[in-house]
Amino acid sequence: MGTSRRIAPEIKEQILKRIKEEGVSVVQAAKEHGVHETTVYGWLSQKASSGPTLRALNVLRKENAMLKTLIGEMTVVISRSQKKK
Repeated sequence: MGTSRRIAPEIKEQILKRIKEEGVSVVQAAKEHGVHETTVYGWLSQKASSGPTLRALNVLRKENAMLKTLIGEMTVVISRSQKKK
């Protein structure tokens, strides 16, 4: 029977961050940290099914509002430039 050990939350987050932000493969990250790749896939699955945090949603809402404003401003500029022709 295999031995199971707890992975510190900081290490788990570091592994997931490397995969998501740095593009490191699951296999490579798991190997480098001495964790089985199915464990890492399980963590990724849990993260995906848990949905975004409230903080992440708020960041996305602000970003969405800024982008809508920018699109509106660009639309006005394009509209004005086309009327001048």
